[in-house]
Amino acid sequence: MKLLRLLTASFAFCVLTVAALAADPTGTWKWTVQSPAGEIATTLKLEAKDGQVAGTYSNQFGSNTIKNASFKDDVLAFDVVRDFGGNTFVIKYRGKIDGDAIQGTIDADGMGKLDWNAKRASKE
Repeated sequence: MKLLRLLTASFAFCVLTVAALAADPTGTWKWTVQSPAGEIATTLKLEAKDGQVAGTYSNQFGSNTIKNASFKDDVLAFDVVRDFGGNTFVIKYRGKIDGDAIQGTIDADGMGKLDWNAKRASKE
């Protein structure tokens, strides 16, 4: 009986430890992107609702609700749909969260891939 309690307690500890170590996408993330016009400071505000990730992406060109967001195995993926002068294009983000950092790639329609390195902003 003691062995069964010990095994049950050990299993519960392992499950709680794994859950505690899982990445958390919620919060405010910031990064800059180099463009021909100079640096573009970008902010992403994420929250989890009913097991889904939702958020808002903003920079000097405006603010958009992210689309097709997913978060699995510490990998965040989402799309940003932009309209400039009647031309619509999609920017696809994919990155792995490690603590307060995201490293991944940005894939913009027809413009190739760029590295993406975001940092979680401190809570104030």
